[in-house]
Amino acid sequence: MRKIYLIFAFLLLIPVAMEGQVEKYKAVFTLNFIRYIGWPEDARQGDFVIGVLNSSSVAKWIKSQSAGKKFGFQDVVVKEFSSVDEVEDCQVLYVSSKARFSKVADQLQGKLGNNSLIITEEEGATDFGSMINFVIRDEVLKFEIHNKNASDKGLQISSRLGNMSSAIVL
Repeated sequence: MRKIYLIFAFLLLIPVAMEGQVEKYKAVFTLNFIRYIGWPEDARQGDFVIGVLNSSSVAKWIKSQSAGKKFGFQDVVVKEFSSVDEVEDCQVLYVSSKARFSKVADQLQGKLGNNSLIITEEEGATDFGSMINFVIRDEVLKFEIHNKNASDKGLQISSRLGNMSSAIVL
């Protein structure tokens, strides 16, 4: 009987461990995305700021992966925001599904600069202005790329990003 309880407890822990891995992959992907973006000159001034809205786990992973690193000549700085009201201008804004991008997209427009890359994890978020959106397809983490949303904000997404096996170009 004790073995059954141990097996049951182990099976309950697997989804928790897997979720942590998904958050880690999203953070690593986010850091790699910035290499494939054609940034305008004003985005290359000062610190390179990555904002994370409503996902302390993704923010933690991005911080640990970017600690002490630079993007070009810019220091990478990660800022956590728990509400839309706290959001400040940043080069990248990662919006978790908890923040419901479809509901807050209009509020974010006035808070972000013209050249901010918006990365989301909500089904249909590209319809509301997201440029890169994480999705699960056939139990695999993939990302949608919306080139028009990016170009409307003065950003160019490299075709090399769209050629990756995890990419879905819209």
